[in-house]
Amino acid sequence: MENTLITESQTEITHEKSTNTTSKKNSYLYPLILITSLFFFWGFVHNLDPVLIPHLRKAFQLTDLESSLVDFSIFIAYFLMAIPAGKIMKKYGYKSGIIIGLILFASGAFLFIPAADTQMYVFFLGALFVIACGLAFLETAANPYIAILGPEETATRRLNFSQSFNGLAAFIAPIIGGKYILSDTVLSDAQIQAFSAAELQQYIANEAASVKGPYLVLGIIIVLVIVLIAFTKLPDIKENAQENEKSTLLHAWKHKHLRWAVIAQFFYVGAQVCILSFFIRFIVVSAGITEKEAAFYAGLAGLAFMLGRFAGTFLMKFLKAHTLLMIYALLSMLFTLVAIFSSGMLSIYSLILVAFFMSIMFPTIFSLGIADLGKDTKMASSLLVMSIVGGAFLPLGLGYISDITGNIQYGYIVPLLCFFIVFLFAKFGWKPKY
Repeated sequence: MENTLITESQTEITHEKSTNTTSKKNSYLYPLILITSLFFFWGFVHNLDPVLIPHLRKAFQLTDLESSLVDFSIFIAYFLMAIPAGKIMKKYGYKSGIIIGLILFASGAFLFIPAADTQMYVFFLGALFVIACGLAFLETAANPYIAILGPEETATRRLNFSQSFNGLAAFIAPIIGGKYILSDTVLSDAQIQAFSAAELQQYIANEAASVKGPYLVLGIIIVLVIVLIAFTKLPDIKENAQENEKSTLLHAWKHKHLRWAVIAQFFYVGAQVCILSFFIRFIVVSAGITEKEAAFYAGLAGLAFMLGRFAGTFLMKFLKAHTLLMIYALLSMLFTLVAIFSSGMLSIYSLILVAFFMSIMFPTIFSLGIADLGKDTKMASSLLVMSIVGGAFLPLGLGYISDITGNIQYGYIVPLLCFFIVFLFAKFGWKPKY
């Protein structure tokens, strides 16, 4: 009888635990969907850059180095805002950080309208800087939030899944941007330089005005998302006693695998920005096609990026995350080499394959970098978001090499070296040390 009562009691406890687990999963489902949508929106605005760079380059007659300031203005904002974002979230929570980020995001999108009216390149850079300040908040909040919305053992797969919608945006954005931003009129540099002052002013006005519509619509959509999140109850993720202990950037920096992750993320983001931001410019030169045609292939690169994320999420069921990262880094190096020294469709397909294989790098480096950090997790998240500043500086190197050699393909030596650093992290630096 006593054994029967114990068995029944154990059964009730097991059933109660199962019910609580199911209830917890259900309570996380809608927030997971909502936060995952943010990955799509910041992916969309980032992947308008490959269209925006050649468009502004042509409109304002910029060099490759000057046009790379688009990326600089975006990714320097990540560096400047990552620590404030982390501190605000530590004090006020993830939801507040997300809403602040979305407000800045929408504000920057609306600033494209006066930027187009002024017809000055620097104002476009300013609008992009404001957008990126918002994205710094969103990425600082959303990445660790996704990681903790479920079991710790599936955090890397869950983050890769959410980041896959960033890849979906990478497919859609260049196609939409190519349709509504890039001009049907293809003029050579010589033709533009032959314009009179009045003709040049009108040309710049027409080119600048084409960005108004896409960014106005994007801003309105983000305002709607702000309203939706503001009136949605997100789970309040409680920190345990260890996480409530005081943490500093210096304390977090003592973790060797985090230091490795910050370095790897710096170079990976630089590589991604180089590959994707200059994709249209690259294949126009290497394959001799028009910018509108190139925008279609940029969309295919985005599709490959998305499929690579889904494939990586699936393969992580069978391979350890660091092993898959190492394989993908090697393949990215291989196809970057092919793209540098080939031409025609082979150069296009090689870059599309690079987009596929680099797809898992950001979320995988991020999740490996914050693994087992306890109270240092939020500060580590800020450091990893700060490392996105690689996207500001490394494209400048690409632009400089392109300008001095007269061949943008040679500039892609920069992302080739970046993928090598990621390989070293996956091979040697990922493992937490105690």
